Amino acid sequence: MRSVPAPRQKARFAPGFGQRSLLTVDTEEEFDWEGDFSASDHGLKHLKSIAEFQQFAENIGVVPTYLIDWPIASSGRAQEMLGDYVRRGTAEIGIQLHPWVNPPFEEDVNPYNSYAGNLPHALEREKFLRLQERIIERFNCTPQIYRAGRYGLGTQSARMLTDARVAIDSSVRSLYDYRPGGGPDYSQHPLEPYWVDDRHRLLELPLTTVFWGLLRHQGRWLFPRMAKLPRANGILARTRLLERIALTPEGVPKEAAIRGIDMAIDDGLPVLVLSFHSPSLMPGLTPYVRSEDDLDEFYDWLRGVYAYLEQRGIAPTTVEEIKASVIV
Repeated sequence: MRSVPAPRQKARFAPGFGQRSLLTVDTEEEFDWEGDFSASDHGLKHLKSIAEFQQFAENIGVVPTYLIDWPIASSGRAQEMLGDYVRRGTAEIGIQLHPWVNPPFEEDVNPYNSYAGNLPHALEREKFLRLQERIIERFNCTPQIYRAGRYGLGTQSARMLTDARVAIDSSVRSLYDYRPGGGPDYSQHPLEPYWVDDRHRLLELPLTTVFWGLLRHQGRWLFPRMAKLPRANGILARTRLLERIALTPEGVPKEAAIRGIDMAIDDGLPVLVLSFHSPSLMPGLTPYVRSEDDLDEFYDWLRGVYAYLEQRGIAPTTVEEIKASVIV
């Protein structure tokens, strides 16, 4: 899954599916984003903010996919709250593996091992299976989508997911390279969904990131090279030559996201995958939402982006609908 797939692996969808959007929420514990990784130093005080967000999502007709990790899956409050959403059909649950807070605890806790795919495969697999089992047991559902925390896929992650009968992975963050921190390189991966295996058992649904600007078609070659020069990519963006835009309210202005949506539509992407981290729903827990004003801007981003998606004819979708519509 770290390798760039062949063009023949591109997924096709049933006539009438058109172009849709999927909202994924990396639903996880609170921790110090600027500190060391810890197996125990975390909290879940933002759960009440998830309830407020869920009401917002229902009001705009969006069914969020909550990708939950071990602390969330082990929380009685989360079980009651998220379980109710699933029973009512207003949310879906997927799996997200943060290895440093997920038993068994056999590895050193450090940045390299925070990418689950860097662990010995037997340990990655055992952590995943314990998390999957807990979610099934606590939430009475069988999650069909996975995201590796920090987008940390490994060379054996695909086999792990197909063995566990998970239908969709959404760990690939196209156009990003995490090698400087010990992670995978997705800079050359495609933007559109594709099959990981020849038997069409595992669909990759990359998070949506696009290039915008006069040099967008040279972006895959130019952007990584400019990143080595101080402030070069910022200058390219300000001069409207080249900008990398991820569809997330975290660090991406609403106006930029709308430009990114236009590019994704023009490129014919069948599914636009939006994402954010659940602690951003409470001020002070992530670098993206420090204050109540930041939170207001966060919700304004969601409100404006979904209004624009509706204007462009991009309806929200769900994991179940994607599974039913992809041609195997």
